[in-house]
Amino acid sequence: MTIARRELASLRSEKTIVLALLIQLFVAAFSSFLVVGLVSLYDPGAAAGYSVETAVAGDDAGDLLAAVGETDGMEGERYPSKQAAVDAFADGRADAALLSTATERGTLEVRVLVPDGNVGTTLVVVRAREALRAFERLERDQRSASLSAETLRLPPRAASSPYFGFTYTVLVPLLLFLPVFIAGSVTVDSLTEELERGTLELLRVAPVTMTDIVEGKLLAAGGLAPAQAALWLALLSLNGTAIAPGPGALATAAGVLALLALTAGLAALVTALGAALALVAPDRRAAQTVYSLGVLGLFGAAALSPANPANVAAKLAVGSADPGTYVSVVAVAGLGAVAVALARVGVARHGPA
Repeated sequence: MTIARRELASLRSEKTIVLALLIQLFVAAFSSFLVVGLVSLYDPGAAAGYSVETAVAGDDAGDLLAAVGETDGMEGERYPSKQAAVDAFADGRADAALLSTATERGTLEVRVLVPDGNVGTTLVVVRAREALRAFERLERDQRSASLSAETLRLPPRAASSPYFGFTYTVLVPLLLFLPVFIAGSVTVDSLTEELERGTLELLRVAPVTMTDIVEGKLLAAGGLAPAQAALWLALLSLNGTAIAPGPGALATAAGVLALLALTAGLAALVTALGAALALVAPDRRAAQTVYSLGVLGLFGAAALSPANPANVAAKLAVGSADPGTYVSVVAVAGLGAVAVALARVGVARHGPA
């Protein structure tokens, strides 16, 4: 505990770590304000207050105009010919142009004209894509009546808010996993710095073993991650983002505790990995490079598994966790405990003399 308190006190002098903590604090404290701008990067079509004026012309232009009208943030105007629509787009009277052509096979091809290199190009492309999807759905629905065999009915369109998806699938996992990544980096820096400066030998003068020294450093770095996660979740709740909403206070508390347990398990796993890398490769730059690549590979591999930590965190945060989600949390916590135990055994047997 003495070594852990010493490590926490020394973090105040690490400007990079302090800056990273302040950035996370800013994101969590002002999440309701920042999410509006961040969602425009996550989903450009969610930008409000910008209407795309669209010129529509060609075969079956009526249905195409109807599809444009059903698309949020788009307003369409029908032109008598394709050339007139192209001229309107070229003159700046329309932000985009949709030109439909009937083919010999009985299908419709739609040519889309959008600005080249404009700031709003991405937004226009995203909304034009939504209009084409609505047009395809309308055509399928109309043409299915002329088929000789009955087809399956199209499912109803699902309306969802991009803000909801961004908050729970991007923002919450980001605030939970960034402290985990930083915890492992702090462990690597702390041990390699002690080895490079030779101050580890001074610690050995005290009545502690090498295992005690590593445990203290792991406790300081790994314990900081769930503490930060608890603070970030509290700030999100104050900003109006419900965390693990459930039928009662007990269900909400269980979801929050599961999120903190997931963070603690991942922190134990990466800090143990960081400690092992620091003792095997005491060069600071090499150890940090290997650690960063290793952690990215670890999270990449986990993303391919059913127990994807980001999905687990999102399910817990949104309040839709199933028994398998809690099993994943227990598995991650168990892996973290095993990693710490292996790190202790490795330090005791093969650590610096």
